[in-house]
Parts: sequence; C-alpha cells; structure tokens
Amino acid sequence: MRILHTMLRVGDLDRSIKFYTEVLGMRLLRRNDYPDGKFTLAFIGYQDESEGAVIELTHNWGVDSYELGTGYGHIALEVEDAYAACAEIKARGGVVTREAGPMKHGTTVIAFVQDPDGYKVELIQRKS
Repeated sequence: MRILHTMLRVGDLDRSIKFYTEVLGMRLLRRNDYPDGKFTLAFIGYQDESEGAVIELTHNWGVDSYELGTGYGHIALEVEDAYAACAEIKARGGVVTREAGPMKHGTTVIAFVQDPDGYKVELIQRKS
C-alpha cells in the first residue's frame, strides 16, 4: 500500500492551482470536469502520480468557501532551506504565517504558509 493523494475542497479552483503551481512550484498533473456531479478535480504535485503522493483539489460548482474546522492540521513539504523558501514564497505573492526557525522544544527548522483557502502548509528543512 502507499498514499496516493490528499484531497482539499477549494472555493476557487483556478486561484488554488495558481498558488500551488506558481507559489509552491508544483505541477498541474490533470484536471477533469464532472458535469453530472457538478464538480471539478485537479491533481497537483512535484512528481507524477505513479512516483509519489499528490494533492487533489476538489471544486464543487457553486461553492465559494468552506469552514476548515478544527480537525485539519496541515500538509508538510520538505525543503532544502526553509529561510530561502519563505523568501521565495513571499516574492511569489504567498503568505508566510510562521517564519522559518527552529520548532518549539526541538531543533528542526520549520515554517508555515497559507493557501488561498486558509489551509496550512508546513515547510520542513531537510536535515543535513
């Protein structure tokens, strides 16, 4: 078994695709409309789906936003340099909600950014 994808419901699919591709550097792997179900699915990631886990963005037509609730945590991405990644994300128009630095009670360098729908994305600096 392996993880295939994580699904996020988004209010504006094009805005979300733009964030994940232009700000976080992922690729749009596929996008399909389902008119009978009134929804669109877009799969994004750094690798092809056959090579690694991806994110499924689900847009239900006519729904502009969702309540995130208290159960969702975050998506985590490994980066070479969290400080440089934050600077690059801000330069691309992204929102950094926690600047890069050591995590509380530890030494791992982390940061957090937020996507256009309010979902948190953690950046974890690769350990040398």
